[in-house]
This record gives sequence, structure tokens and C-alpha cells, in this order.
Amino acid sequence: MLINTFSHIPGIGPATEEKLWNNGIRTWEDAIHRPESAGKKTHAIQEGIKTSLGHLKNKNAKYFEDLLPASQHFRLFPEFRDNCAFLDIETTGLETTSVITTIALYDGRSTHYYVQGENLDAFLDEVQKYQVLVTYNGKTFDLPFIQKYFNCQLPHAHIDLRYILKSLGLAGGLKKCEKAMGIDRKELDGVDGYFAILLWEEYQKTNNPKALDTLLAYNIEDVINLETLMVKAYNLKIKETCFSTSHTIPEPAKAMNPIKPDQQIIQKLKSAHYQW
Repeated sequence: MLINTFSHIPGIGPATEEKLWNNGIRTWEDAIHRPESAGKKTHAIQEGIKTSLGHLKNKNAKYFEDLLPASQHFRLFPEFRDNCAFLDIETTGLETTSVITTIALYDGRSTHYYVQGENLDAFLDEVQKYQVLVTYNGKTFDLPFIQKYFNCQLPHAHIDLRYILKSLGLAGGLKKCEKAMGIDRKELDGVDGYFAILLWEEYQKTNNPKALDTLLAYNIEDVINLETLMVKAYNLKIKETCFSTSHTIPEPAKAMNPIKPDQQIIQKLKSAHYQW
């Protein structure tokens, strides 16, 4: 989709982009071979394409992220899918004294997870393998929390599905968006961010590995589902364009979660902390 994008070029807005598409200028190559079709915008478009080709060749996703609005960051996904990681963190809360308990990464092929007090510091090395991070609400939560906790800056381009889904009329949190998109969490249905805090507290109090496994299963389920949600959202956004018959991508088979939640732990904590 990036090679069909013109609205990231300075001076070219969505209306001009759509006009170009309607005039048969569907790709950067079209614009290069038909420069006269852009009229007064010819110079800006030609220069913008030249710069864009260089950044795409160098796999610089950040360049395009910085120039596109958050609702249009879905355009990065196909070109950078092989260098993309789905990311989610769990914490002890939202206070300034809160810490990260677990982090899950999924790249469409393999799953990695990091645990406070065990291998959490290994996350920073692992995440450098990727150029694009996909989150839900990561702009305001996950990434700032990580950067503050590790005292670092993550240089990655970032696709935050919260803004893309909002532009599609979907809001209310990750779990609500998943249900609206037909994604079933099965045995983890009803487990949420607050429950993740309870699981960590249970693990700290009892040292029961099943509590940690359940927390990790929940954290990993988030990132596995982010891939499905990303593809579904991408295809819905594509339907809003003239590329609806050519640019949709197949939904991936849902990855198997390598860790299983413990239903006894879930029921114990629900009985102790939730009123029905």
C-alpha cells in the first residue's frame, strides 16, 4: 500500500491523493511516467516519490510513520510485515511506582516472553530485531511505560491499532474490539488487565508457577490476537479505497498459544475479587 500512497508527501493531502487515484495514478511508478497528470503538484510529488523510494529501499518505516496520521499507519503493514513485532506488556498498575511484570512479543512466526525478576532485561536486545511494533493503545501506555522503565528510547515505527480501529468505528478497549471482529479468547474470556495484576500478586504471594503461566498465557494471547486484528483492520481500511479488489491480504491462521492458563487459579481469583 505504501507505493500507492501520496498523502505523506508534503503539500499532498487525502483529497489530492484520491484525485490522483481516480485519474489512474495508482502508484509511484504511474506518477513518475505521467508527471503532467499532477498539474501544479508535479514537482512536490516527483521529489516526494524520489525521497520515498530511498526510504522504502532502506526499510525506513519510521519515515512513513512520521508523515502519516495514526489512522493511516495500516499502510505500513504489508511492506514491513516481515520486520514487525506485536507487543503487549502487563504491569503492577498505573501508578508512577508501578513496574512491568511481563512482556510478550510475537512476530508472526515465534513468540517471546519476558518476566520480571527472570529475563525482563533481555527484551531490549530482542526488540531491536524489528523495525515496526504493533500495539493496541501502545502510544499512550505500553511504549511510554517501557521507555520510562528501561530509561531508553525505542526507535521503531509504531502502528497503534487503537487509532485505526477508532477510524472504523470500533472503540472501548482491545477485548471489546476483538469481540466485534469475531475473535474468541475461549478459556481466557473475561480475563482482563486488572485480573493480570491479581495473577502477578498471586504469583508473588504463593510462588505458584500456575499463576505465572496464566498471566503469560493472557499476555501472549494479546499479541497473537493483535496479528489477526491488524489484518482484519487493514482489510477493512482497504475497502475504503479503490484498491479493495487488489490489496486485501488473507487472514492468518491463529497461532497456538504455547502456554495454557490454569482454570482453577482463574476461578479462585474471580471468586475472591469479583462480585457477580
